[in-house]
Amino acid sequence: MAHILLTGGSRGIGAAIATQLSDHVLAVQSTGGDLPADFADPAAPADLWARALDRLDGRIDVLVNNAGVFEPTPIDLSHDDWVAGWERTMRINLTAAAELCRLAVRHWQDRGAPGRIVNIASRAAHRGDSPAHWHYAASKAGMVAMTKTIARAYAAQDILAFAICPGFTMTGMADDYLASRGGDRLLADIPLGRVAMPDEVATMARFCATEAPASMTGAVLDVNGASYVR
Repeated sequence: MAHILLTGGSRGIGAAIATQLSDHVLAVQSTGGDLPADFADPAAPADLWARALDRLDGRIDVLVNNAGVFEPTPIDLSHDDWVAGWERTMRINLTAAAELCRLAVRHWQDRGAPGRIVNIASRAAHRGDSPAHWHYAASKAGMVAMTKTIARAYAAQDILAFAICPGFTMTGMADDYLASRGGDRLLADIPLGRVAMPDEVATMARFCATEAPASMTGAVLDVNGASYVR
């Protein structure tokens, strides 16, 4: 039985991932419910890792980094407020994920064991985002680059890393954004004609966490209805 740590598992994509992983009879511990964590706090990632190890009998096999925020930071804010918004998003979306990735890699190295990392990034990593979301796009681009670096660095140790880049997904966060940008006009940019559903992203995450062949390590998988093709 695999032991999995999932962040951001309380709603939206994260809740769908938790459900699909649980359906495959895996031991899943996720933030937001049984293991709350506030990644705006610099101490939170290491504390979460320690608590998860305790709950999972000292062994974590898979890390799924899904926690994140999507908060507007328009450039006409005061300079201090704009910088604060940038740093909060980077701390939650990228730095916390990086800390957990490092702890996971070190854990697997110490145990001489294989491991898998699945990072939930975004289409914004490739095509950018709105003028109020420089920080979000940058954080997700950083996550993609980090995933590729981990894959290249540790594949020989059977430590695998994958990134998934959803476009708009039908979560509360996406609903608010669609409404604010004029939903029909935004949907016209998606050839599929609709946004992704959380379970579609979760299917990709489950595959990467449990089934993807080792030769796929470093892959960046798009789930965006052909709204951005590479």
